Amino acid sequence: MRDSSPTVTTSALRRRGLGLEWATLAWNVVGLAVLAVLAIRASSVALAGFGLDSLIEIGASTVVIWELRGTGEARQRRALRIIGIAFVCLAAYLLVQSLVAILARHHATPSVGGIAWTGVTAVVMFTLAFAKRRTGLALGNPVLVSEGSVTFIDGLLAVAVLVGLALNQLAGWWWADPAAGLVIVFYALREAAHLLR
Repeated sequence: MRDSSPTVTTSALRRRGLGLEWATLAWNVVGLAVLAVLAIRASSVALAGFGLDSLIEIGASTVVIWELRGTGEARQRRALRIIGIAFVCLAAYLLVQSLVAILARHHATPSVGGIAWTGVTAVVMFTLAFAKRRTGLALGNPVLVSEGSVTFIDGLLAVAVLVGLALNQLAGWWWADPAAGLVIVFYALREAAHLLR
């Protein structure tokens, strides 16, 4: 007979949350390497920015793994603050890079590999985001729920980068690549404001 006590349920949910974060961490470590190669080959601001977003997601997953292994509201607040600060840094870097690319009229090379990777990443991130939110709500853990939102934003950003790369590839719209970088800036700042509040 299965024990349905709150302790067992909480323990199982915590393990599921940790599993989701480890899966996110693994995907983004691989993604960071893939995106670094693709961004250099295509000279793409959007792919470089998305790679940096993967780096932020690696940091966020690490923070959540740390938080899920401990307890306390102070630990949760610290975890949310660290994730928020990381997003501010990402937004500042990408804002400068995107504006320089637009002002210099930098033309990224079309990237079929970038289109394929961002498409698959969008599906993976949306799936992980849904599972994290559901688990975080069941566990009553605002850090896991917030990081699920970060993962969802990561999926949206993958779609934005995908659209920018596709427009550059299919229509020759050189400005779509840095414009996708500016979309990441907007969402990064919005997420940072939410987390730091």
